[in-house]
Amino acid sequence: MARPDIAELRKLSGEEITAQIDGTRRELFTLRFEQATRRLETPHRFKAARIKLAQLLTVQSERQRSAAS
Repeated sequence: MARPDIAELRKLSGEEITAQIDGTRRELFTLRFEQATRRLETPHRFKAARIKLAQLLTVQSERQRSAAS
């Protein structure tokens, strides 16, 4: 799974970013649940999901800061 380019994420609308943040958080919850029940087969998805979430939150906070100024 390749990392999403931050430039691609900046092209998304605010609603799309919020939807992707919710989806990524849900994915992380599911991964933690699978790990706790020992059904997780692809532990590398944790890192990819955390990176994607961090990028999305960064873009969201950049937009909030630019709107406040």
